[in-house]
Amino acid sequence: MIWLYILPITMAGRRNRSGLIWFLIGLVGSPLLAILLLLALGDAPEQPTA
Repeated sequence: MIWLYILPITMAGRRNRSGLIWFLIGLVGSPLLAILLLLALGDAPEQPTA
């Protein structure tokens, strides 16, 4: 059951998103909701460097 909370963290990291935020989304909603949202959103756009 713990892997359901860890999976969104690793998925977020691979998609250039904050793992902590997605962990909190998993806690508030559900881990499956966070996983589905990450799949739907895809990769985060690259931030331009100044």
